[in-house]
Amino acid sequence: MAPYDELLDIVDEHDRVIGQAPRGEAYARGLRHRCVFIHVRDAQDRVFVHRRTADKLVFPSLYDLFVGGVVGAGESYDAAALREAEEELGVSGLPRPKPLFSFLYEGTGEAAGNTWWSRVYEVRCELPVAPQAEEVAWHAFLPEEELARVLPVWEWVPDGLEAYRRLREPGSRA
Repeated sequence: MAPYDELLDIVDEHDRVIGQAPRGEAYARGLRHRCVFIHVRDAQDRVFVHRRTADKLVFPSLYDLFVGGVVGAGESYDAAALREAEEELGVSGLPRPKPLFSFLYEGTGEAAGNTWWSRVYEVRCELPVAPQAEEVAWHAFLPEEELARVLPVWEWVPDGLEAYRRLREPGSRA
């Protein structure tokens, strides 16, 4: 099945399911759906960072601080987080990602019209990664100092930047 044919739950402003639509239609019509963001650190506490491939439906070729993606129709956030993390990192046997918080993303500027309920997770990956070539064009585990240096320089996905801003807020990991 092509990514744009994947069936998604369409949700209201309170994250209640109100229908279903293929991913391509949900994006084209700006229908609110569900996504997961997984913040990945390795054994040295470095952050997994990657650049998305040029053929991604949303935010192609931009850098991202999270792995993740859409929650399929009838799928739980938790199941989607583990599935997406293992798929994008190219691993199996990853610990279950820990849920941290949820927020409603509503894009502005170039991302206007994009809206999704977002659940943010964290996980430690001590396995050797082999990211999906169709999802990840480049990747690295960056120490915090290096991440701080590239954050203002590289072009990042706007929803990931919003999730990262919220992750760094005091009390977000409670």
